[in-house]
Amino acid sequence: MIDRQNILPRLAAVLLVFCLIPAFTPVSAAESASPATLTVAASDSTKLLKTQADYVCDGVDDQVEIQAALAALPDGGTVILSDGTFNCAGVITPAAGTTLKGQGPDATFLEFTRDGRINVDREYVTLDGFHIQGSGYSSGVKWLGVMTIRASHAKIHNITGTADASIQAVYLLIHDPAVYPQTLEDVEFINCSAVDTGTYGFLHNAWGTTNKVIKDVRYENCAAVNCGRYGAFNPWVTGFDFAELNDIEGLRVKNCLAEGTLESGFHFEFDPGKVDCVLENCISKNNGQKPYPTRPYQQSDMATHYFGCGYYAPNADVTFINCVAEGNSLYGFYTTNGGKLYNCVERDTGAGKTDYTHRKPAGYYSIPCRSTNPSLVMENCTSIDSHGYGLQVDLAKNVQIKDFHLENPAGIDGKGASFGGMYGQFSDASVDIHASGDRVDTLVFAKNNQNVQYTGEIISDSARAFLVEGGQNVQTAGMKVASAGQ
Repeated sequence: MIDRQNILPRLAAVLLVFCLIPAFTPVSAAESASPATLTVAASDSTKLLKTQADYVCDGVDDQVEIQAALAALPDGGTVILSDGTFNCAGVITPAAGTTLKGQGPDATFLEFTRDGRINVDREYVTLDGFHIQGSGYSSGVKWLGVMTIRASHAKIHNITGTADASIQAVYLLIHDPAVYPQTLEDVEFINCSAVDTGTYGFLHNAWGTTNKVIKDVRYENCAAVNCGRYGAFNPWVTGFDFAELNDIEGLRVKNCLAEGTLESGFHFEFDPGKVDCVLENCISKNNGQKPYPTRPYQQSDMATHYFGCGYYAPNADVTFINCVAEGNSLYGFYTTNGGKLYNCVERDTGAGKTDYTHRKPAGYYSIPCRSTNPSLVMENCTSIDSHGYGLQVDLAKNVQIKDFHLENPAGIDGKGASFGGMYGQFSDASVDIHASGDRVDTLVFAKNNQNVQYTGEIISDSARAFLVEGGQNVQTAGMKVASAGQ
């Protein structure tokens, strides 16, 4: 028989137990703990910031306090640097999964001396919001960078850096099997810059003989300005060097700038493998500040070697989309054996040089270009006011050029664009070109072409505006030549 007088108190007790269960249910550390944050104040920061900070620097060996804060973090924590200057005479090495964050590159400054630098040797490290400067490095570390990244899944955001000529790079991304034997991959640089340096701005490299490919690196809104212009680590300093001794796959570069560099702005070395690389909306201007060689090229004489390119991408599966080259000393775009260019513009290549005895500038240069099919694709690209050739292609076959615009080239030996003009080897190609200008007698020159179709329009008053010498099966019916006065 139910005791109706006691049922309500019993029911209330049961409900109370159920309500209290969540309060006493164990919760894992991962569920309950948010990432820790520790703060480090610079010696010249405000008194208030020092009072609030977990660590306070004294202006000498400030890397000690920064490293102590990083070491005190649990997994996934953040060390926040105050505004001010941190004088670092040693190495900072963030642990895996940690973040080192400043107040922005115009507010937080890390000045490295006595071989001081940042090494990213663990995965999932984020560096964000500060300025780095390195100087006076010894020979034992000169092949590293002020910031050296040797582990995958790193994020480098909102960093501005510079260095003197005693170290190889401001930002070095390197596969070092002694530190990180796995494939180096998934690294991003966003809103980063290297300015007024005595060395490379951004450099990719690899040591050893195995696992040298670097994969899936992303650059966005980054800049390399005046790298090597006022002093140089070596004679080959570039703004961005994506493949020095390493192979590169899956590279994405967007909205980036290279300007005023000693050698090339954007650079891939000749021998490494270069697969699925895309540069989009990039600008490369006034690069190749190094003087032209004063004697003919000899392979054994390094003093006769010269790049001077806005973009240097030989033997490369590299795509350029909406990229601009302006005022670069020798070539705007150097692309061979796999290059693809869409909606690109070259202006004023060869500017600042006057003696073209041993180097002949060209807005677009593709020699040799015959080992892939297609070996070169160009669509809706433009050359404006080149001081040499607007376009030079030779030792080439399987080339596809569509809607190319050649405007007012100064030319070389009276030729504005040359197809086979140097070596007489240009075959199995289609060229759609629209040319104008009065600084050369011949706007388009074709020599010893084989199985090539030309279409487009040339506007010139010269009787030799379109000149075909020798060759077989050169189809020119689709090429219209009109007077400039029409």
